[in-house]
Amino acid sequence: MPELRWGHVHDDIMAILSHRPTDVAGVVEDLDALQDLLNAATPDDDANPVADFNHLYWVITKTIQERLDAGAFSDPDFLTLLDIEFAERYFEAMRCWGRRSETPMAWQVLFRRLRDESVRSLPSAAAGVNAHINYDLPFALLNTWAKLGSGPDNEEQHRDYQHINEIFFDRIPELRRSYLNAWQICVDRLNGNLDDWYQNHLVEFTRDVAWRDATRMWPCRDDAEFMDRERVRLDRHTAFIGWALLSPAASLLQ
Repeated sequence: MPELRWGHVHDDIMAILSHRPTDVAGVVEDLDALQDLLNAATPDDDANPVADFNHLYWVITKTIQERLDAGAFSDPDFLTLLDIEFAERYFEAMRCWGRRSETPMAWQVLFRRLRDESVRSLPSAAAGVNAHINYDLPFALLNTWAKLGSGPDNEEQHRDYQHINEIFFDRIPELRRSYLNAWQICVDRLNGNLDDWYQNHLVEFTRDVAWRDATRMWPCRDDAEFMDRERVRLDRHTAFIGWALLSPAASLLQ
């Protein structure tokens, strides 16, 4: 009998993934429950690459929920549905991996390293962000626009989308430092704000690319052959970046 993909907590993880959240609070709740189980999936290590990403995702989504509740977004329906569609792609990738069914290569890169203790926390989180933004986000946008009957020309929705960048700007410095060990923190202090500036702008650029990819695909969204080609292309491209982020050479730079 093949080993369960999620180890001794496999059934518990698959149970959480068996339903679809209906609001941002539900996404936060599921990510929180998954965090405990993912940490427990590798008993010999108190963290692992998938848990490292899941923690970052929970922090960002929790902050989105707080700002949504505070009325910070002009179109809360758009932001809520986008958050659900976005999370669902991550959850579906985890379901597929657990069932040993076809899983996007972009996510396989990270999931295959679940028990690899040589992979450090920061590149693990970055590899997850890469998969989720570069591969998942364009298609989450397409689904959201289709369900709301809107599209990429809605300026109010685009402003709300860009507001998420501010959340990354606010939370990334603290999150990044939480993944560093003692000597890396010393180097980080010597760099001052340079790393924060670089990573903030990298997130902004990557999310802009995701919006542009979705905008480019929008007129052809009903062309199944075209969309399949785009999925394969983005999946391969994103998987290569993820592989590079998790390579031993990249780890030496973290």
